[in-house]
Amino acid sequence: MSRLLLVTGDPEYDARFRKAVEGRLPGEIQTVFSTSLPATPDELLGRSVGELPTVIVLGPGVDLHVALRLGGIFDIQRPEVSLILVVPADMSLAVAALRAGFRDVLDQDADADEMLGTLSRVLDTAASRRRTLPQGGSFGAGPHEVVAPHRDDSRVIVVTSPKGGVGKTTVATNLAVGLGALAPMNTVIVDLDVQFGDVAAALRLAPEHSLTDAVTGPAVDDALVLKTFLTVHPASIYALCTPANPAEGDLVGAAQITHLIDQLSSQFQYVVIDTAPGMGEHALAALEAATDVIFVTGMDVPGVRGLRKEMDLLGEMALVPENVSVLVNAADRNTGLSVRDIEATIRTTVDHMVPRSRMAAYATNRGVPLILHAPRDKAARQLKSLVDTFSPNHPTAKRGMHRKAMV
Repeated sequence: MSRLLLVTGDPEYDARFRKAVEGRLPGEIQTVFSTSLPATPDELLGRSVGELPTVIVLGPGVDLHVALRLGGIFDIQRPEVSLILVVPADMSLAVAALRAGFRDVLDQDADADEMLGTLSRVLDTAASRRRTLPQGGSFGAGPHEVVAPHRDDSRVIVVTSPKGGVGKTTVATNLAVGLGALAPMNTVIVDLDVQFGDVAAALRLAPEHSLTDAVTGPAVDDALVLKTFLTVHPASIYALCTPANPAEGDLVGAAQITHLIDQLSSQFQYVVIDTAPGMGEHALAALEAATDVIFVTGMDVPGVRGLRKEMDLLGEMALVPENVSVLVNAADRNTGLSVRDIEATIRTTVDHMVPRSRMAAYATNRGVPLILHAPRDKAARQLKSLVDTFSPNHPTAKRGMHRKAMV
């Protein structure tokens, strides 16, 4: 039977709530008279008596900022419990609550019929949701046990290049979208070109939150809250994009990036990082945390020589992970360079050749990754081949030649 838990410091609202619900909806109502909210779902659930509540209503008097934060954690840690937030007549608060993970909102001046309608709708949704969750709707063994999620199979994939203009962001965004097909909602792309990143444009996103929000706000202290600062892309991936104002990039330091990657790798199977050209502090912090690195170059002498220097320096700094790939983008036989020329210069093999494609530029300008826009395009097929190398079922190649070449 359904149980409703109301948290409020307002006895008058409790009386209105009970008058609207009792005898009209099945189940028990319990009220916690308090305006302070705990930091975790486990603490709040511990305040209830008996079985786990089906729906929790955070009523008048609670701190709305704390409530939004707690709602985001509930949505991830305890999806079998549905939350409703009681708010003033403010559309921006209602939108923020729904984005944070609340199942619905109630106007604090709603009449009995409005209360009943909202609660009925959320209870019906909660019942359907619980049927799709493991173990009948609980992730833990006990009614209030919360298991903190952590991944041991996470891969941090850094896409890097010594020079700009080689299509590094195109490679990173297509890789992320491809991995999203392998691991839906378990892939995140991070734009670490903190001043002039293009991931948002390449994915046609208008993010509400940015990288600076993620490393300076409440998400710093909780990886679960961090998820509420990410932007969802229709290809079943998350994105963390750079701020609209380049000056905000100065607020982001290497230590913050290290902490951010650690948080994301505890939550996602794939973390794809698009770095700025060169080897700035943010790129080095990402490489230090990387399990995989993809070096991207074009078919031009300055770019290939720059890649050789980058490989040498990273080898000396011991910042080369075990899994290394070299990708030549916009490959063209008419450039005067061959694959053998490139391999002779960088002293290691080229793993992926993505041919030049007019469709690639068109897809980029539309903000749609090539493997979605034109999956049969010759360049898209090679990018899909890159994605396949990160499949759990793909045989692991020996990378000794690469590591030897860079030490």
